[in-house]
Amino acid sequence: MAKNRVQFQKGMSERSFNELFGSEEQCRSALVAWRWPDGFECPKCRGRVYSEIASRRLYQCSDCRYQGSLTAGTIFHATKLPLVLWFRAMYHLAQCKNGISALELSRRLGVAYNTAWMLHHKLMQVMVERESETPLSGVVHLDDAYVGGARSDGTTGRGASGKTPLLAAVEVTAGGKPHRVKFSRVADLSGRAVRDWAERHLTPGCTVHSDGWPGFAVLAEAGHPHRVTRTSAAVIGQTRKRAADNPTFRALNTLLGNLKTSLRGTFHAIAPRYVPRYLAQAQYRFNRRYHLDHILHRLANAALQTDPHPLHRLVEADFPT
Repeated sequence: MAKNRVQFQKGMSERSFNELFGSEEQCRSALVAWRWPDGFECPKCRGRVYSEIASRRLYQCSDCRYQGSLTAGTIFHATKLPLVLWFRAMYHLAQCKNGISALELSRRLGVAYNTAWMLHHKLMQVMVERESETPLSGVVHLDDAYVGGARSDGTTGRGASGKTPLLAAVEVTAGGKPHRVKFSRVADLSGRAVRDWAERHLTPGCTVHSDGWPGFAVLAEAGHPHRVTRTSAAVIGQTRKRAADNPTFRALNTLLGNLKTSLRGTFHAIAPRYVPRYLAQAQYRFNRRYHLDHILHRLANAALQTDPHPLHRLVEADFPT
């Protein structure tokens, strides 16, 4: 049997990671090269001439006299942790197929759980912000789903209590293969929420293919050609399980199944206010699945472009819905 080239592609091995980023100086040199690929640039005046205050590891602009560190103004801002721990955390988040929990991260890095939690959520925030930048285009398959929470009152299906609603969308190729995915928490599954989501995450005019949920009808009003395939058991005379396996949405259903398995198996339970971060980390890895050997480099670059997130900002978890 032929191997699936996506599943069996080589990522970055631990040996390769240690050779490239095994010391503090190697990590620092990499960040310098990635933050200033054309040489130092002052964040205040864009000056190029600088001097380094070696005792404090600060850079001083020769024009405006601004002093700043390599990590100032980035997700690493004011960190007291060695950079090599940050790089190891990025390595594990990027390479582990089903993600990694803060508890497991604390064991692998040898740090306290609270420290690992902070690292974990800061890096997932980087993924949230990077993934929000590129909308889906072309042909998009769309479905709704729920994650988390026990059913406290016995309700099932859409609107079940204790659940967090989300929209799952996959951009497919001409051959029906998944290209890019978006998992987005939404306030509810009303037409207004779907329309707001489409404005943020779909390019104008892209074709959307969904099931017959009435909330999706607004997509046509929003300027997206909308194709409907009814998949309910009552309509097509199938069991619920077979309806979920409708071949039209096989790629999307597979991705949703993998997402839920990952969340249950790796994290077990997640707080509703942090759901967007956990969705983003799964989405980030999938959308870069063909470039696992470079994913750490890309994550570090994104981290350098992400604003500081001190603990109070992480806990507030203010995401658009």
